[in-house]
Amino acid sequence: MKELTLRGLVLGALITFVFTAANTYLGLKVGLTFATSIPAAVISMAVLSFLRGATILENNIVQTVASAAGALSSIIFVLPGLVIVGWWTGFDFWTSFLVCASGGIIGVLFTIPLRRAMVVHTDLPYPEGVAAAEVLKVGSDVRTAEAGDKDARAGLMAVIWGAIASAGVAILAATQIAAAEVSNYFRVGKGASGYDLSISLALFGAGHLVGISVGVALLAGIAIAWVGAVPILTSLTPFPAGTSIEDFAVTVWRTQVRFMGAGAIAISALWTLAKLAKPVVTGLVSTLASARGGSSVATTDRDLSPVQIALWTIGCLAVVAWLAVRFVAGTPLEGDSALLTVITLFFVVVGGFLVSAICGYLAGLVGSTNSPISGVGILAILLYASLLGALVPMANGDPKALIAFALFTLSIVFAAATTSNDNLQDLKTGQLVGAAPWAQQLALIVGVIAGAVIIPPVLDLLARAYGFAGQTVAVSASPLAAPQAVLISALAQGVLGANLNWTMLGIGALIGISVILVDEILGARKMLRLPPLGVCIGIYLPMGASLPVVFGALASVWFKARAKKGSNPEKAEQRGVLVASGLIVGESLFGVALAAVIVATGKDAPLALVGADFAAAPWIGVAVFLALVAALYRWALKSAA
Repeated sequence: MKELTLRGLVLGALITFVFTAANTYLGLKVGLTFATSIPAAVISMAVLSFLRGATILENNIVQTVASAAGALSSIIFVLPGLVIVGWWTGFDFWTSFLVCASGGIIGVLFTIPLRRAMVVHTDLPYPEGVAAAEVLKVGSDVRTAEAGDKDARAGLMAVIWGAIASAGVAILAATQIAAAEVSNYFRVGKGASGYDLSISLALFGAGHLVGISVGVALLAGIAIAWVGAVPILTSLTPFPAGTSIEDFAVTVWRTQVRFMGAGAIAISALWTLAKLAKPVVTGLVSTLASARGGSSVATTDRDLSPVQIALWTIGCLAVVAWLAVRFVAGTPLEGDSALLTVITLFFVVVGGFLVSAICGYLAGLVGSTNSPISGVGILAILLYASLLGALVPMANGDPKALIAFALFTLSIVFAAATTSNDNLQDLKTGQLVGAAPWAQQLALIVGVIAGAVIIPPVLDLLARAYGFAGQTVAVSASPLAAPQAVLISALAQGVLGANLNWTMLGIGALIGISVILVDEILGARKMLRLPPLGVCIGIYLPMGASLPVVFGALASVWFKARAKKGSNPEKAEQRGVLVASGLIVGESLFGVALAAVIVATGKDAPLALVGADFAAAPWIGVAVFLALVAALYRWALKSAA
C-alpha cells in the first residue's frame, strides 16, 4: 500500500500552512490551540478520494504532517516574550524559523525512544490518536467504499459549516454591528468584581472539545479568581481616583490574582511530575530493552535508523549552538558566550527530553489539546531563570539581556516539548492503522519544517497589527492577550530582576495544594474529577477567554446525550467534534486576515460600519451566537442519522 508519497507530503504541508496560521492567532488571543489531526484526516480523505490509488496509510501520512500545525504553533506561548520584554521589535524570519525548526525536529527525535514505552507497551488511552484512527478507518473501509467517501465528504462539510459560522460571527463583530464581548463590572461591598464573556464560536468549539471535566475545572478557577480573590483584594486596596470600576478590578486581577494562578500552576505541575516519575523511568528502561531487536523488528515497529537519528540530532544541536552564540553577540553577555552555549545545550538535551517525556505522557492521558503544557513551561522558566541567575553574572546589575536569553532558549525547548506532545498521538494513530513508524517520523519532520516556515511571518504580522499585552510601547488599543507569553515573561523578569511577587505566588501555591487534595478526594469517591491544572488555568486566564470554553463544555454534555438517543451515536459525536474544529478554524483564519487589513490600512477597526457604542450590538451578538450554535448542533445530529 502507498504510504510516504510526494502528494501526501505536499497536501499535508498545505494544510499545515493554514492550520498553523489559525492556531498562532488563536493561541495569542486566548492561550488555547487545537489539535489538527482529525480535521486534517477528514480533509485528506475528501481530497484524495478524487485521485486514484489513495490508501489509508497515505491519508495517515497527511494527518501526520498536518498535526505539526497543532503542535509547533504552541511556541507562541514563549517566543512573543522577546517582544513583550522589549528585546525584539519584530520576528526576524531566519532566526525564528531556525528556533522553531531545530526545536521541533529535536522533539520528533525525542519521541523515538519513547514510542515503544508510551505507545506500544502501554495502557494510555490517547483519545485524539484513537479518534483519528477511527476517522481514517471509516473513510477507507473497502467493503463500503462509496459510503466511506460520503462520510468523508460529510465530515468535511461539518468542518466547513463550522468555519463559515464562526468566521461570520467574527466578521459581524468586526463591523461592530454585533458585540465581540459582553461584560459588566460592579462594586461588591468595599471591593469590586464583574463578568466578561467573549462572543466567540472558536472558544465555544474549544470547550466542546475539552469536555465537561476540564470545563468545570475552568469554572472553579473563574470562581476562585472573580468570586473570591478579586473582591477580597480590591476591598483591601484603595480605590484610585478617576479610575473606573472595570479598570480597578482588572488591574488587581492582572497584577495580583494572575500571580496567584502562576503559583497554583507551578504546584500542580510539580504534582504531575511526581506522578509521572515512575512510569517515565519504567518506559525508558523498556525502550532501551526493545531497541536491541535490530533488523529483526517488523516494518510496522521500525523507527528511523540510529545513523539518521544521530545525523539529525547533531545537525539540530549545531544550529542551537550557533543561535545561542549569535543571540549574545554584541550584547553585555558576549563575554560569557561559551558558558551560555554549554548551558543552552545541556538544557535543550536534558531538560528538553524530560519536558518532552512529561508532555507526551500527558497527551496520552488526556489528549494533546488538553495537555497542560503551559504549566510545564511555567515550571521550566522558573527553574531555568534561577539556574542562569546563579551561574551567569549580570552586566552592571542589568538583567534585561539575561531575561531575553532565558526566553530565547526556552523557546527552543518549548518547540521540542510541544512537538512531542502531539507526535505520540500520531504514532498511536499509525499503530492502529498499521503504519510504519519511520515513515511517520519523516512526515513529522516535514510538518515541523512547514510549520516553521509560516509561523515567523504570521507572528510578525500580528505583532505589527495588534501587538501583545504588556509591551512597553503599545501597538494598538486592543493588543493580543498572549496570556502564557505574558505570564512566562513576567516570571523570567521577576526571577532575574529579584522583584517577583512571592507573596501572591505563595498564596497560589496553597490554592494549588488545596485543589490537588480536592481532586484526589473526588477521585477516591469515583466522582467527576477536577484536573488541578485546569482549575489553576481558570484563575490566570482572562475570564472572557475561559467562560465561553465553560459554556462549550456544558453544551457538549447536552449534545452527547442527544447523540446517544439517535440511530448512530458514534457518528453523531464525531460530527460534533468536526463542527467544533471548524468553529475554531473559521474565526482564527479570519483573525489572521483581519490582521493583514489592519496593517494595510493602519486602522484598529477597518471594517467598522457603526460606532463602538452601538446600543443593540450586545443583543445582536448574543442572538446570532445562540442561533448558530443551535443550527449547527441540529445539523450535526441530523447528518449522522
